[in-house]
Order: sequence, then C-alpha cells, then structure tokens
Amino acid sequence: MISVQSLADELVPLFYDELKRLAHHARQRSGSGATLQTTALVHEAYLKLRHARPWNDDAHFLRAASLAMRHALVNHAEANRAGKRGAGAKHVDLDAALDIAAESDERILAVHEALNRLEQEAPRLVRVVECRYFGGCSEPETARALGMSERTVRRDWTLARAWLYRELEGAA
Repeated sequence: MISVQSLADELVPLFYDELKRLAHHARQRSGSGATLQTTALVHEAYLKLRHARPWNDDAHFLRAASLAMRHALVNHAEANRAGKRGAGAKHVDLDAALDIAAESDERILAVHEALNRLEQEAPRLVRVVECRYFGGCSEPETARALGMSERTVRRDWTLARAWLYRELEGAA
C-alpha cells in the first residue's frame, strides 16, 4: 500500500502549477498581499497534505489542497497577529513595512471564525467557501472538487457570501 506522504510527493509535482495558480488567487482574494508569498502558501499546503488522509481522486486532492491553504493562511494570520503584540518582533525597513497588509490578516481570521460558526448550520456552504475563497477555485473547479453542479456552487457561493457579509459587518 502506498503511503500518503509518497502519494503527496507524487501528486504535488503533477499539480504544482495548478496549486500555484490556486494559491495566487487565494492570496489575492483574501488580501494577504506581501505577507505570504504564493510559493510559500503552496509549500505550506504541501506539508499539510503529506499528513492528510488518502485522496479518492484528483478532485478530492484539490479539495484537500484548498482546505490546507485555508489552514496555512489562518496560521500565518494568527502568527502575524501575535507578532503585532511584540512576540518575536524583528526590525523591518520602512519600504518593506509599507507593503505589509495587517488588515488582511484580521480579515482572514474574521472569515475563518465566521466559517467555524457557519459550519454548525451549513457545512456544504463552508466547503464552497474553502474552495472559492481560500483555494482560489473557479465555479467549475469547485463543482468538480465537491461533486456538485456549477449551479449549486453558484447558489451556495451567493448564499455563503451574503451570510459572511452579514456576520462580518455585524462584527465591525
């Protein structure tokens, strides 16, 4: 039997360009800007995928990659939040400091916390958000990864965005 680690080692190079594209879209959509590079996000996802359960097919692998990217973005945002409180502070030149998007980290964490609440009511909506928002997947890619129609993805994405908007605006 093939191990998850060796399977990840085989699949990641095959899907590397796809994962980089998804990570790039996820970074743009979440506003993580210069705080986490695309390649670093892919590598973080890869490390998480090496310790995941086996995948049924390529769609399942991409779904797992979206979830791994969500976790990597959230972990990065939490580390940055802790850093703002002085933990492990490092000196940064002024030009680099201007590129740091602190509000994006707060946004990622707010979305993550809202999704944890939504998970209790509508787990399917959370899966759509993970693929679209954190994974950077298009509607067809999300439909393939979750095994549903594009129409259902579109409807769930619209509903999830409205729910998140209400939750995030209420928190602000």
